[in-house]
Amino acid sequence: MSAWLTRIILNAGSRAARRDLGDADALHKRVMSLVPNDLGERARATAGVLYRYDETDQAGPHLLIQTQLPIDSSLLPDQYGSLAVRDLTPLLNLLRADMAVHYRIVGNPTKRLGRTSERSGKLVALRGDEADQWWHNRAHASGLILRTLISTSLPDIRGKGPGRVQHAATRFEGIAVIKDADLARQAVLSGVGRGKAHGCGLLSLAPADLR
Repeated sequence: MSAWLTRIILNAGSRAARRDLGDADALHKRVMSLVPNDLGERARATAGVLYRYDETDQAGPHLLIQTQLPIDSSLLPDQYGSLAVRDLTPLLNLLRADMAVHYRIVGNPTKRLGRTSERSGKLVALRGDEADQWWHNRAHASGLILRTLISTSLPDIRGKGPGRVQHAATRFEGIAVIKDADLARQAVLSGVGRGKAHGCGLLSLAPADLR
């Protein structure tokens, strides 16, 4: 299956970009506006849309958007940011068992309280060591064996719409070894955990040279 990764280095002078970054609902609508609008009720899943706001030494603040359909970048507001698109298909085909990879993901670590809790059934955010264990478990289910882990607690992702979207967010990054390449590919394409509609779950992998 084909997939594309679009990197938008955001223009700090763009009012639209600043507004989107301050409102998870607005950012979701912006991202979804770039894919065809006739995909039905499950448009995000149908188009394979995953995204995250990121910041690295190389690229600075930027938005990563992964899709399984080409996006229409002409629908972005003028001066929103500079854009580059990469075909992820060669990377997906390259993944194999025992390959070492760099990974990076902003996850929404949560658990649902059990029957013995006074708040049985409630979904609660996980922090610290509990969040790390959440990622260890999810990584294993995604065909990865973690070798190193750096976790950074991020501000909650919040929306300003009527539903008052709020997702706890933790960035996980490090080195892993692929145990099951098919599971790893599926995790990249489908995302990991909750909050995918609002910037969580996009798993980035890149081959790691450990020599």
